Amino acid sequence: MYILTIVALLFCFTISEGINLGDWGGIKHCRCVSKEKRPIGRYIGRVEVNPAGPHCENIEIIATLKKDGQRICLDPNAPWVKRVLKRKPTGQRP
Repeated sequence: MYILTIVALLFCFTISEGINLGDWGGIKHCRCVSKEKRPIGRYIGRVEVNPAGPHCENIEIIATLKKDGQRICLDPNAPWVKRVLKRKPTGQRP
């Protein structure tokens, strides 16, 4: 019984060694599958810019609409999106 307890504890310590608690609940993939290319600038209430990183190799620009709070991914290469980014306050994730 004593050896079984030690083996179980070693097993638990081995599993927990590979877990990074800071990553729990974080997004591990790109959130934007499709991107809006049509101008919707006047409907946007807030803009969030997620820089490229280990979770996604692309810059993601996510707009929250004024009317219903829906979140839409925007095409960062569209000229109208670049203008919106200059005018609108952005919420940028660290």
